[in-house]
Amino acid sequence: MNANEHEWVEADLIYRVVGCAMAVINHLGHGLREKTYERALRIELERKGLSFQSQRSYPIHYRGVHIDDYVPDLEVEGRLIVEVKTVESIGNDHIGQVLNYLRISKLEAGLILNFKHPKLQWKRVVLQENHSNRPK
Repeated sequence: MNANEHEWVEADLIYRVVGCAMAVINHLGHGLREKTYERALRIELERKGLSFQSQRSYPIHYRGVHIDDYVPDLEVEGRLIVEVKTVESIGNDHIGQVLNYLRISKLEAGLILNFKHPKLQWKRVVLQENHSNRPK
């Protein structure tokens, strides 16, 4: 696999999910609560025939002892972690959160969707040293 193929990990799925998010923001507008957008996004994903799990729990163990659970907003097609935000801008803390979800879930790609502003902001996050974490 060459570097260009690495650059586009889950590109088609990300494209489809971003399309669903754009449909949601075009219909609802911007600036509502995160949970409102998450619920609307679930409806749109379902309409587009995409399977997902909402609020799937991933246990965290330390030396064999269960110490916590991480719960991403959505897992789409069993391949993509999706976090819904209504923040001023997507920052390193949000990227770090998704990277942790990817490490824990053993998935390779994540997507942060920000519904705060009139134009949807999104960021693709990929868990591998050779992958870029910049918007596409």
